[in-house]
Amino acid sequence: MAVGKIDRALVADTALRLLNEVGLNGLSLRVIAKELDVKAPALYWHFKDKQALLDEMATEMYRRMIAGTPIPPDTDWRERLLTANRGLRAALLSYRDGAKVFSGSRFTGTVHAAQMEENLRALVDAGFTLRQAVRAFTTAYLYTLGFVTEEQGVYPLPGERREGYDMDARAERLADHPLSAAAGAVIFEGYDEGFEEGLALLLAGIEAGRGTG
Repeated sequence: MAVGKIDRALVADTALRLLNEVGLNGLSLRVIAKELDVKAPALYWHFKDKQALLDEMATEMYRRMIAGTPIPPDTDWRERLLTANRGLRAALLSYRDGAKVFSGSRFTGTVHAAQMEENLRALVDAGFTLRQAVRAFTTAYLYTLGFVTEEQGVYPLPGERREGYDMDARAERLADHPLSAAAGAVIFEGYDEGFEEGLALLLAGIEAGRGTG
């Protein structure tokens, strides 16, 4: 492949495709270059290091997420928060180590700004201060990111379960701590239900704080 035909979008797309095969630890500019049939230095014209690549990968993940989960303009703040975070979780789960790629990455453009503006506007129009609106969405975002990070520690990809999470064996090890032993089924099973329950708790807290500060 000619170097002139390689651009940031192609590299990011290739990296995301390889991510499911090799995981974040196995992903490198060298591995991507081999897949594209070019020398690794050719990619440094576009990305100075791996973090710069991760930033572009996270941005592309976000582009795909908002394309797949559009939010109508007249959607209220509750439904916006639910839709945005359900969409984020689904997007992260579609890639091995998706949450780790997203965590700490910086969007490379302003693609996120339009939806962010609409989300904040919905909250401000509903009576929240701008500070409360920011805290509401960032807290929900961080909850989702952390939740999926832990979820992918057990299920790297949907249907692919890591060894070491046998609930009976865990309960036996923690037999002297019965509540902690029984908690395993809540912590490590039923992630869909657990995610929704956590979102409901967040919504209740956000609602309770409206207009108080």
